[in-house]
Amino acid sequence: MHPSPLQLEASKHLKVILSLAIQHTPKQSAVVVSDSQSSLALTLTQAYQQALPGARFIHFDAVTPADVLAAFEPLQPQDLVVLIQSTSFRLEAFRIRIELFRRGLKVIEHPHLARITGDQEKYYIDALAYDPEYFRSTGRALKQRIDQARSARIMSGNECLVFDSPLEPAKLNIGDYTDMKNIGGQFPIGEVFTEAQNLESVNGSVRIFAFADTTFSVSQPETPITLVIRRGRVTDTVDSIPEFDRVLANIRRDEGEIWVRELGFGLNRAFSRDRIVSDIGTYERMCGIHLSLGAKHAVYKKPGFRPADTKHHVDVFAVSETVCLDDETVFKQNAWQVGH
Repeated sequence: MHPSPLQLEASKHLKVILSLAIQHTPKQSAVVVSDSQSSLALTLTQAYQQALPGARFIHFDAVTPADVLAAFEPLQPQDLVVLIQSTSFRLEAFRIRIELFRRGLKVIEHPHLARITGDQEKYYIDALAYDPEYFRSTGRALKQRIDQARSARIMSGNECLVFDSPLEPAKLNIGDYTDMKNIGGQFPIGEVFTEAQNLESVNGSVRIFAFADTTFSVSQPETPITLVIRRGRVTDTVDSIPEFDRVLANIRRDEGEIWVRELGFGLNRAFSRDRIVSDIGTYERMCGIHLSLGAKHAVYKKPGFRPADTKHHVDVFAVSETVCLDDETVFKQNAWQVGH
């Protein structure tokens, strides 16, 4: 059977990821674990068969969890594991990616593929294209400016959200794992993220065109919802819809108030307001700004936020005409203005 155009495109992108981002060589072993529960999982499996001809392929639905774990045993540090998952593999108490990283293995993870169907499959494959010059130069330029900034602003139509505080040291997800403990993670990639050092310094309003609903899928209201934020907390909404009200009610029920934490700078140009995929963990790479609602943000420890009490991290996507760090415009007309 001849490969489809989508498989060929995916294979081309994966070969670049494997060589430039993961730096996998034919001398290193690779195990690919996949299922056949979704069209995109099948496409990616066939693409990896082209891109990784020497790998061992395991059909998750046809073996036991013990068989999968046994396949990992012979692997040595710097070997590769690829996980292609229509939902998310369950291997008893085995936290799969964390355990593989602990063993010094490289990991590429493609979870929740069953949420991505129809035209979204093409968007997902496009998002696997790895342009190191763009991702690395833009990502590093943003990190440099974020780490030096004393403030940030998001202009959102007639609304403006101000971060009147230095920002936390930015974290990069740009396919460059130099000096990093772990190599790999969830793909597609493309993100720089931070948050205000002083969470109460965040004030103003912002319009959002999409949000993570209660099923971790991307929901897009017909009219953007305006969030009113005072001292780092959402205090009101305009043009909200019932599903978003449910999201906010769940956060209030569990945490008492609705904090704004993550300030995410998505870099992946295959995703936009018009090119949406339903899986929130994938779509958060969208080229533009996303914020998180809820007290949970494990990367940055803040006084007064006990991990046991923080339960929600809900991504919302801002209508971002212009984004500034201090007085420099870093984003406008749907494109980053720094690097590359």
